[in-house]
Amino acid sequence: MSKKIFLSFLFVLGILSGRFDVKADNSNYLNNRYPLIRKPYMELPLGSIKAKGWLLEMLERQRDGASSQMDTLYPEVMGERNGWLGGDGDQWERGPYWIDGLLPLAYILDDDNLKRKIQPWIEWTLKSQREDGFFGPSKDYSPEPGLQRDNSADWWPRMVMLKIMQQYYSATRDERVIDFMTKYFRYQLATLPSTPLGNWTFWAEFRACDNLQAVYWLYNITGEAFLLDLGNLLHEQSFNFIDMFLNRDHLTRFNSIHCVNLAQGLKEPVIYYQQKPEKSYIDAVKKGLADIRKYNGQPQGMFGGDEGLHGNNPTQGSELCSAVELMYSLEKMMEITGDLTFTDHLERIAFNALPTQITDDFMNKQYFQQANQIMITRHPHNFYEDAHHAATDIIYGTRTGYPCCFSNMHQAWPKFTQSLWYATPDKGIAALAYSPSEVVAQVGDGHEISIIEDTYYQMDDKIRFTIRLSNSVKEVTFPFHLRIPEWCKGAAVTINGITDSINGGSDMAILHQSRRKDSILHLAEKVLGMYLSQPVPLFEAVELLNGEGASNIVCFGDSITQQGRWFNPFAQRVREQFPGRYAVVNRSITGNRLLRDCWSRFPLKNFFGPRALERFQWDVGAFDGIKYMVVCLGTNDYAQPGTLGAPKSDRITAQEALDGLRELVQMAHAHGITVYGATLIPFGGSADCTPEKDQIRVEINRRLMQEKLFDKIVDFDAAFAREENPYLAKEGYTSKDGGHPSPLGGLALAQCIPLEWFIEQEASVIK
Repeated sequence: MSKKIFLSFLFVLGILSGRFDVKADNSNYLNNRYPLIRKPYMELPLGSIKAKGWLLEMLERQRDGASSQMDTLYPEVMGERNGWLGGDGDQWERGPYWIDGLLPLAYILDDDNLKRKIQPWIEWTLKSQREDGFFGPSKDYSPEPGLQRDNSADWWPRMVMLKIMQQYYSATRDERVIDFMTKYFRYQLATLPSTPLGNWTFWAEFRACDNLQAVYWLYNITGEAFLLDLGNLLHEQSFNFIDMFLNRDHLTRFNSIHCVNLAQGLKEPVIYYQQKPEKSYIDAVKKGLADIRKYNGQPQGMFGGDEGLHGNNPTQGSELCSAVELMYSLEKMMEITGDLTFTDHLERIAFNALPTQITDDFMNKQYFQQANQIMITRHPHNFYEDAHHAATDIIYGTRTGYPCCFSNMHQAWPKFTQSLWYATPDKGIAALAYSPSEVVAQVGDGHEISIIEDTYYQMDDKIRFTIRLSNSVKEVTFPFHLRIPEWCKGAAVTINGITDSINGGSDMAILHQSRRKDSILHLAEKVLGMYLSQPVPLFEAVELLNGEGASNIVCFGDSITQQGRWFNPFAQRVREQFPGRYAVVNRSITGNRLLRDCWSRFPLKNFFGPRALERFQWDVGAFDGIKYMVVCLGTNDYAQPGTLGAPKSDRITAQEALDGLRELVQMAHAHGITVYGATLIPFGGSADCTPEKDQIRVEINRRLMQEKLFDKIVDFDAAFAREENPYLAKEGYTSKDGGHPSPLGGLALAQCIPLEWFIEQEASVIK
């Protein structure tokens, strides 16, 4: 395969490049509610993404195969006697496993027959809820061969049903789900202290992350505070994967952990990270995955785990349930962290392990798969489970090995389809995993677009996107996020026949675009360390985020930074000095304050964004690869009070501002980020300025220069203010409003920042 990937765009209308404020929050889709960290990617409603090409063929084969026939192929478990239909049969996980895959398949294909199969399971589950909130099977029965009729009250199978209910709500917006889950979670909070997750079986302790993510999902909808208490309790009762990955040797020993528990549970620290964003949680998962690859890894992306963890010998088996659950874990971790290495791993499993473990007609499966599978015969292997299944572990069949995989295999391809596209906080759209598909989504100010992705990726190295606006829309501006895969050493983007190259390797290119009929503007700036040889339609900017081997510099502030008058020339200096080494990202919001949200009565409240101390976690802390942060904040905290933007009672003291900046620095340091601060420039020419307000600014600056609050500080004030009257800016340094830098003033500020600061840091790392 070629080491380049070509992204080709065809637009059915003309294109105009235009400015887009990437800091505006996305009101089109649900993100995490404070105090949960904001996610870099948001899942689209089920049914918004449709498969095309070979992926559609896979889903249709799945529909025509076992996925639609489990009630007849496996009637003793999936038939009318199932406990999740009110019967006296199987009470445990296998029935919910089937529906967990069948439901997204039904709504992605928009298949009414499949929807009708699903609905009785939904209706019975909703009606089964007791007054105290408990739901599902509640009576144990005597043993019966092939059925799990005991432990009916176990927490674990209900976690699968919670996943189902989330998906059902996403597709239908059935409000019964919200009340149902609220009552159940209240029951959990009251019951778990005396009846913990491991009361009946150990499965719930290892797999509590599926319960936990449902709790956060509901919190984002309702804002009920008790759900955060439940989140802490579920984490406390979960198996401690953080300790296991960081401090114990489980991953170096055979049979130390059940392979599906590992694949499913490894995302728990990342799920909980949303509520408690400690870097060690992410570090633990990354170390865990690295150790899995080192001691147990196989080339198709899986690990030796024939029920128990079993090393990386290519003759060892890997369970189908492990592949399915690991794919889902990677999808959720990608959504929460924005770490593109999770997507690279996801594609490796989807394109290598998964297709070969299920027959082409989707009627039979392989319980265990060997990476070096020289023959598929019925005979003993060196498997942990050899004694249990009459030597059928690698035989294709329905119930060879354990039948859990026959029940669980249905979720892999539908959920992979659902993970191809995501909404982004900047009101854009992201293509993360690549496969032929079509997405309908709202971007910008709520305008609906459709994007058709035409590709044979990874069998071919070309991807073509066709973007259409709805008939009623004449213009829309939105960022288009494109993942550059880790294996790709260079990428070429072609816009209406004009091509440019960009860097490769687990990076994210963000195309800021405006679309308006019969109009085109061209890019005139440097992209990823290279000047373009010719004008390129569409682009306003390309940002590089989360790239391994490259560091990111974030500029964090208000309109003084957001407008780009000093940011743009500073970013250009960095790119020229360190070509290909740094991506410089603007994470500033016009009107933003450090300490307080914008006044609730102000008409542009949402536009100004939440206070910087709150938004740091999702605008900066949620991203990996950020090494430096340049901070210029505080002007609006003392400038807005007494104006339309805030009452006089909001006015701060210099001490309050310094305390807030100190807290911001501490938060950044917790993420391993070096913080460079800037003094505040005068705005005496602005109508909002008074001598009283300016005295606060002067005091803040005086103490910033005296106290070692930042790792280093640059004196913007000295470079900007008049020597004879520091209340005012130098001649020509402000725009017409008298408060913001002009291009000349911005250039002066940009040149103040010593680039040797970054050289010193790099030198210290090299040494």
